[in-house]
Amino acid sequence: MLTNITVPLLGLVDTAVLGHLEHPEYLGAVAIGGNLFSILYWTFGFMRMGTTGLAAQAYGRRDDFGQSALLVRSLLLAVGIGLLLILFRGPLVSTGLYLMDASPDVTALAREYTDIRIWSAPAVLCQYTLVGWLIGTQYPRGPMLMLILANGLNILLDVLFVTVMGWNSQGVAAATVIAEYAAAGLGLWLVWRRRPTAIAFDRRLLGALGDYLAILQVNRYIMVRTILLLLSLAFFTAQSAQQGDTVLAANAVLLTFLMLISNGLDGFANGAEALVGEAVGRNQRDQFKAVCRTALRWSIWGAGLFTALFWAGGNLIIGLLTSIPDVAGTAQDYLPWIWIMPFAAVWGFLLDGIFIGATRTRDMQNTMIVSVVAVYLPVWWLTQGWGNHGLWFAITSLMLARAGSMGWLFLRHTRHDAWFGETAINKTSAD
Repeated sequence: MLTNITVPLLGLVDTAVLGHLEHPEYLGAVAIGGNLFSILYWTFGFMRMGTTGLAAQAYGRRDDFGQSALLVRSLLLAVGIGLLLILFRGPLVSTGLYLMDASPDVTALAREYTDIRIWSAPAVLCQYTLVGWLIGTQYPRGPMLMLILANGLNILLDVLFVTVMGWNSQGVAAATVIAEYAAAGLGLWLVWRRRPTAIAFDRRLLGALGDYLAILQVNRYIMVRTILLLLSLAFFTAQSAQQGDTVLAANAVLLTFLMLISNGLDGFANGAEALVGEAVGRNQRDQFKAVCRTALRWSIWGAGLFTALFWAGGNLIIGLLTSIPDVAGTAQDYLPWIWIMPFAAVWGFLLDGIFIGATRTRDMQNTMIVSVVAVYLPVWWLTQGWGNHGLWFAITSLMLARAGSMGWLFLRHTRHDAWFGETAINKTSAD
């Protein structure tokens, strides 16, 4: 949980640094550019989520070779995908900015931001793999150290590049690139120390083409699910931009609150991923049930804490993040949506962790498809007359739809004892 909270804290600092500049365009540009990179990078979020589930099951089975082979092959995939993103950066960025359809000033600044930020791609995807492997092998302190370094360095460089050197949104991008590579370097050192020493690095760990295709095949459902979630958030940002730069900037402030909520509550889901995966790998039904009960209890307490935080201090935090009167006032108008968001979203976050640990990734894909197509988009269409309230109602409805559909499947699998049996790790064993 401490690890995840450092991620949105960086967004809060980015917002605060840019929110005190004279014009809201800088804040809007980073909102647009940051959203674009969320789509580009988290499209391959299976490098983190899939690695956690597979590593946890190998850890539960005490399969040292399986853990090592998964790490090596996933890192090679991460580097390869990152280099491809850099190679095709031109059409990817141009298409993304066109679809966002922001004002010309915001789009120009966002392009400057993206031209710098894209160079962090290999480091970001390697971090996903390293964090997933460390969580799956039950060493959450490692990811905490990595993200504290990344976000601490990023914050310092934000202040230096933007406040001192006047680089504006370009400074935020440069700070992020430097910090991402520093964190990836620390992560490589940590996994080297944590590697199973009985396994020597040899040709077998590299595997064949089929081994890499198997990893991608296992995780293709997570990829589809993640793309749909990110496109939903990108759609939210694009519709915000249609309502003007002030609404776009205000929603950017509130989205940092949402990221704080989601990353904080995801801490319990990450713990569930590792422990559920271990229980499935060891075929321990009692451990599985105990993990689910405990994670649920703590998740509910966490949601209550976030609701209380933003109810009591939301206006104060908005004032600290931006000194632009129109932006601050608009954000305060829509703050009540953040009060209810923790209890709307917490169920889906927790169930994600359980399903990832059990490598039930196809269920995650299918429930996301239903939630986006049958709930999110129709609700947005029907509430366009509500303006920005309609947007927030639609995103809240998406969270509730995910919780309801995944909750139904959870009960169904539990009733039929379907969590155990042949798992993804059995199908892709390195042996």
